[in-house]
Amino acid sequence: MTPARRLTVALVGLIALVVVGYFAKDLGGSSEPAPTTSSAPTRAHATGGSAARSATAEPAEVPGAASGLPVRALSALPAEAAATWRLVEQGGPFPYPRNDGVPFRNREKLLPAKSGDYYREYTVPTPGSSDRGARRLVTGSSAEVYYTSDHYSSFVVVDVKR
Repeated sequence: MTPARRLTVALVGLIALVVVGYFAKDLGGSSEPAPTTSSAPTRAHATGGSAARSATAEPAEVPGAASGLPVRALSALPAEAAATWRLVEQGGPFPYPRNDGVPFRNREKLLPAKSGDYYREYTVPTPGSSDRGARRLVTGSSAEVYYTSDHYSSFVVVDVKR
């Protein structure tokens, strides 16, 4: 085999290895543990069924909480997140109309797997940033709201009632 032929075979093999590796990472499981469901009784069952409900929502009552992601109150997030949520509720106008309300594809696979245009993303402005920054709200078609402060590297479920 000629040196040129060997080099060609090696390059093709390297490219094939990179392509296989790229797709294999999507087939491998998530490094996060699977969400678990608790079989513990609800507060009403534990106290005989007559307990009054607390003013704060139980995590299971928050849309998206079943994802296993941490749940945070909207009031615990930066003030700009609450302002963005108000814009989402009223349908805009958004500060980045070309980027806000567009489908979020969940390429990172950190949110529950859904098809098509299930998720939408919205910019949460970052004070002092010269661009859109890294913060976003992502909404789901079933009333879920997720927040990321690090451009989709991690998410929390947002309890918009708190």
